[in-house]
Amino acid sequence: MAGRNNDWKERLGMVYSTNPDFSFETGKETEETELLPPNQQKLRLRIEKNGRGGKTATVISGFKGPDSELESLARTLKTHCGCGGSAKDGLIIIQGDMKEKLIDKLKSLGYAQTK
Repeated sequence: MAGRNNDWKERLGMVYSTNPDFSFETGKETEETELLPPNQQKLRLRIEKNGRGGKTATVISGFKGPDSELESLARTLKTHCGCGGSAKDGLIIIQGDMKEKLIDKLKSLGYAQTK
């Protein structure tokens, strides 16, 4: 049992297939996107309040690269601003209206095409 691949949780929706050549695909074999250098990244910042319980958040979009790098950049920005946030679905969400502070920090990190 120790060396067995336990991917049954990913197949919960699959009941049965009569096809002898059937191979279940989970869709998790997606390729990592290539990381562009900071000076080629076109990051866009916007302030959002809708759908967040009345709280303001700064959303950064346009990052091209693997999720690990996105999370690393989000961690750096959250530390710089001294607030919370998250990184998911290609977006970095920082709590509060931190647009000007984030633009300055991103430009100092080499993200020159930030608006």
